[in-house]
Amino acid sequence: MSIPKVDESACTACGICADDCPNGCYDIEDVAKLNRPEDCTECGICVDDCPNGAISMD
Repeated sequence: MSIPKVDESACTACGICADDCPNGCYDIEDVAKLNRPEDCTECGICVDDCPNGAISMD
């Protein structure tokens, strides 16, 4: 399974990934955190929508 990885040095905690994730996998703290990876369906929306390129699929 390939799950999204957040590059914490590039993340600005804008919240777009959390807003756009259809399964609610992200929480925003100081940076985006994939706190529910078991709910991730690998759709890639978070990767595509991150304005800073801070999320990639492993």
